[in-house]
Amino acid sequence: MPTSPIGGMSNVKIFVLYLMRNINYPLSFVTINDIVMQNDYVMYLDFAMAFHEMLDGGLIVEDGKDERGEALYSVTRKGTIVAEQLRSDILPAVLDQSMTYALRYLDFQRRGVSVDCFTERRADNTFDVVFTLKEKDKTIFETKINVDSEYRAHQMRKTFRDRPDVIYRGVVALLSGKVDYLFDK
Repeated sequence: MPTSPIGGMSNVKIFVLYLMRNINYPLSFVTINDIVMQNDYVMYLDFAMAFHEMLDGGLIVEDGKDERGEALYSVTRKGTIVAEQLRSDILPAVLDQSMTYALRYLDFQRRGVSVDCFTERRADNTFDVVFTLKEKDKTIFETKINVDSEYRAHQMRKTFRDRPDVIYRGVVALLSGKVDYLFDK
């Protein structure tokens, strides 16, 4: 039984088809998963189940291999028709926001942004954690935070390495005032 906030399995499939169709080039399973997981509308198990059902149902098809030999997938004509006809089951704002997140993620990946983070122990036994994103020779993001434990520093580094695009997007949103619900009024 699907547990995704977006609704039942039909909505999960429509959501995935919508994103894949609008990206409009073949993607690996891992990349499709990553773009679907950019927000919390679809749970991984629902995505995995829907993906295989869409493959078996002819809504998506294997469409070549990437440079590592992983299968790439694209939406079939049948999948496009399903996505267009049933799109109204999901709020347009949800689809638009999700598409924006997916394109930002893919842009970050395609641009080859490099991720670096490290920890320095200070004399007072706290830890400075430095986070850096570079695109070619240009630093596009760098910040340092002091934390009280090596464990917390490790967790922050792991999160940054796992989701650098989300961290970057979040910091930019905070600094530009786009998430004012976090600020006391």
